[in-house]
Amino acid sequence: MQYIGWIGFAILVGAWVPQTLETIRQGYSGTNLLFNAMYMAASLLLTIYAFLIKDWVFVALNALLAIGSGINLYYKLFPRNRPDTPDRGGHQPE
Repeated sequence: MQYIGWIGFAILVGAWVPQTLETIRQGYSGTNLLFNAMYMAASLLLTIYAFLIKDWVFVALNALLAIGSGINLYYKLFPRNRPDTPDRGGHQPE
């Protein structure tokens, strides 16, 4: 039965990883600041909860989602590039 949880884990993380890599590549996050902060806090709390009840699928899932949302939050607060300005290479973002 646990394999169903790991399949869901793989699909959800598979959706987040490309988005997080895109945020890193662009140097900024266009997502809402409050959403990012709430998502990261909720994922951290759910990681702790899952650890306490020893649900390893949800420990792994929520820890990875907390890291991903933390990266997005970082780039929201400290953008390397802004969508309306040229990047360091002198190229306009698409």
